[in-house]
Amino acid sequence: MSAAFRAAHVEDTRMPSVCFYFQVHQPYRLRRYTFFDIGRDHFYEDENANCDILLKVARKCYLPMNKLLLDLVRRYDGRFKVAFSLTGTVLDQFVQWAPEVLRSFQDLAETGCVEFLSETDTHSLAFLFSREEFKEQVRLHDARIEELFGQKPAVFRNTELIYNNDLAKVIEQMGYEAILTEGADALLGWRTPNFVYQPSTCLDLKLLLKNYRLSDDIAFRFSNKEWPEFPLSAEKFAAWAHASNAAGEVLNLFMDYETFGEHQWASSGIFEFMNALPECVMAHPDFDFKTPSEVARSLTPMARLDVPLYISWADAERDLAAWLGNDMQNDAIEALYRLEKRVKALGRDDLLRTWRRLQTSDHFYYMCTKWFSDGEVHKYFNPYGSPYDAYINYMNVLGDFELTIRNLEKKAAG
Repeated sequence: MSAAFRAAHVEDTRMPSVCFYFQVHQPYRLRRYTFFDIGRDHFYEDENANCDILLKVARKCYLPMNKLLLDLVRRYDGRFKVAFSLTGTVLDQFVQWAPEVLRSFQDLAETGCVEFLSETDTHSLAFLFSREEFKEQVRLHDARIEELFGQKPAVFRNTELIYNNDLAKVIEQMGYEAILTEGADALLGWRTPNFVYQPSTCLDLKLLLKNYRLSDDIAFRFSNKEWPEFPLSAEKFAAWAHASNAAGEVLNLFMDYETFGEHQWASSGIFEFMNALPECVMAHPDFDFKTPSEVARSLTPMARLDVPLYISWADAERDLAAWLGNDMQNDAIEALYRLEKRVKALGRDDLLRTWRRLQTSDHFYYMCTKWFSDGEVHKYFNPYGSPYDAYINYMNVLGDFELTIRNLEKKAAG
């Protein structure tokens, strides 16, 4: 952990705080792969599409927003702070196609005011299917974060904020201080997400809950002219933040980083909104900005929360149906994880890398047949015409991958 980052975490105040967390992720999308490619072509990814999309999002979101955040940190002498989770797949793409984006994140890390979180390296659902693989991916990701940004992650966020009691227990055993998840109504009931909580299965781990109403005002409703609160100004949002924390201690604003410039275009005024927001928030003398680890270290849990069933931050139901809601999704992901022992027994890094990229949750999200309340945002980067096309394409790829494994096993057996 860098000296600057450590120094920024010693302050212990009890004033109401705003905690920004941004998810940064791009999958490796698969190319069109037909039945007739099986056994003949072992290259699965659409390199041109992946490069084009990454460069487009870098131009519209990552580079201008990173510059803005760096300006804000400097303008407010370190009083403005944010946190990121960057998946291993997006880090790989930065290295491959956009090293200037990686450097801009490193510039943010050097300020000591930006925290980088732990997660599964390939944005996977591994916890649901293989605890061993889950822990391997998390350790791999943490090592990359420490190498690239000089921080050893202290806070964990699972893919799409998927969470339950069992996950919390494992994360505490792995040594983390806090975990993030959705402040779902089914979880909280009458409670507010604006406090720190503790998982019912844990003694020390802190639980930070997304305030989805205020988060989604920025992420989904900001440019919606039919929204009664349109247009959303920084002054208005700051007033809501102040009011929401009148009986709370922390306002957790969690969202996709692509909100800025991609989901909400620059022409919507989203960058101007973010540029003005810190001043409006800190105009109230009791308010500050904290990173998730600062929140966890400075606040005492309000209560213990029991979450036996999985929740997530996806769509209105906040469950797992976005990835595991139909037979196609379950068939595909179960077939994938059945290959784990065989892949690892062969001891080949190229096979392991391919298998892990096939775990990326987006592949199963594309197969979802349910209607999403936030569907237009999530369909934005879907390369398939239908969920059935996504399933067939994925299973063709998986069929070739399994054939490759079988041939290597025969060769190894002599």
